[in-house]
Amino acid sequence: ATAVPSGHLSVIVTFLEMTAPPAHAPLPQPAGDVRLVRAHPPTVSFYRYLYNTVGEPWLWHERRRMSDAELGRIVLDPRVEVHVLHVDGTPAGYAEIDRREAGRTDLGYFGLIPDFIGRRLGPWLLDRAIRMGWQGGTKRLTVNTCTFDHPKALPLYQSMGYTPYRHVARVVEDPRVQGWLPRSAAPHVPVVE
Repeated sequence: ATAVPSGHLSVIVTFLEMTAPPAHAPLPQPAGDVRLVRAHPPTVSFYRYLYNTVGEPWLWHERRRMSDAELGRIVLDPRVEVHVLHVDGTPAGYAEIDRREAGRTDLGYFGLIPDFIGRRLGPWLLDRAIRMGWQGGTKRLTVNTCTFDHPKALPLYQSMGYTPYRHVARVVEDPRVQGWLPRSAAPHVPVVE
């Protein structure tokens, strides 16, 4: 194996698909004041809050690098839905459902704000996102995850009915070294100096 150059990271991206709606019954809603509300449309600043807060531990950086105009063209598109999980009135995570490609619906982003990880909210949020994704006559639901993401992400997607169809190994610039994320982000992924 070739050594990873300084300032870069090695990552494996797994692409998954689902070609039929889930056969299992919907998961029960978690106890307490738990709501899923569509931001219709979200403001770019609120979307950045969600993306940055959910994604920082997992090195999400692509959308941090976009201008407000570039990001707005995506998240303000009526075919892109941003569903925000609220727990006791506080944003706790989100699911982004992208219907811009005919016949395919992509779960573009999905995750919890760190304070809410470990409270069994993720499986319910994913189950709701999958069921919403199937609405509207799509033929295929897709998602991808990578080795920077939460270690339970891939098994959770598979337990909900997604099947991997492609794995891609990449070497990418470390967004912490580039200044797109704080150096303290994703301590589980060592910085290669």
